[in-house]
Amino acid sequence: PMEYPGTPSSAPVMVARSARDLLGAVRPKQWTKNLLVYLALFFTVNEAWSFGEVGGFLTLFGKTTLAFLVFSAVSGAVYLVNDLVDAEHDRRHPTKRLRPISSGRLSAGVAGSAAALLGAVGLASGFALEPGFGLVVAIYLGVMAAYTLVIKRLMILDVMTISAGFVLRAVAGAVVLQVPVSPWLYTCTGVGALMIALAKRRSELAQAGESAGVQRDILQGYNKGLLDQLMAVMATCVLITYGLYTFTAPNLPSNKAMMLTIPFVVYGVFRYMYLVRLGDLGERPEDILISDVPLIVTIAAWLAAAATVLVLFRG
Repeated sequence: PMEYPGTPSSAPVMVARSARDLLGAVRPKQWTKNLLVYLALFFTVNEAWSFGEVGGFLTLFGKTTLAFLVFSAVSGAVYLVNDLVDAEHDRRHPTKRLRPISSGRLSAGVAGSAAALLGAVGLASGFALEPGFGLVVAIYLGVMAAYTLVIKRLMILDVMTISAGFVLRAVAGAVVLQVPVSPWLYTCTGVGALMIALAKRRSELAQAGESAGVQRDILQGYNKGLLDQLMAVMATCVLITYGLYTFTAPNLPSNKAMMLTIPFVVYGVFRYMYLVRLGDLGERPEDILISDVPLIVTIAAWLAAAATVLVLFRG
């Protein structure tokens, strides 16, 4: 028999489609950014093991995982609000026009309600988990709200604010565990995120061509030459900062063995620059992270090497 929208038999299908569109709108692939909350645990593995060996480590790992889930919730709320604000511009973009909100598949009412719910639950959960962590989550929401409403239209400040969002994730990971982390780690995170944000703008500009200003207002103020220069500066800063971190951070092995991980970072930065400059793939860094095999292998090798150094020379 023929079914029509609104009939009882079609209701489950409509609910399933709405749930699928809502899941797409909170951009789960971009939750990979929230893995930064694990950095504090990773680089304080010596202290973590001292809390009763395996049991203590699993406790701290559990707290960090809850922090990851909280940030996934609040970042999902941020993406929903961002897409609501940018819906008109997104409809002029070749791929963003297919997003659930800009395409009309997900109503503004549902998206707004979901954003409010995710933001409120995430913020409340953050304070319940650790008051200091809840404060960092609140600051993150405030910074991202300012970015969505104002800062994303201000040259240079837009990419600096994106970088700040990454740093806040790293800070949150340390705060939720109540452990000190070297300022070098925050600096490395910040300059690395700034390089990625500049690469994102470059790829957006390259792919948009003459319609760049129509798709995103801020692109009118940038050009590829400027962005290439700024990216080169930040790539240099990443390498220098990480190099200094490996032999000056007080929580690292005193024999400077962490310097053995520098080649992985050098290759990773060069590989990312290659993908951005020759492939214009920087617009969606989360796709690069989960699809480029050489970069995935490099990250895995860096994690293995860093973990080996921290475990072998701990204490």
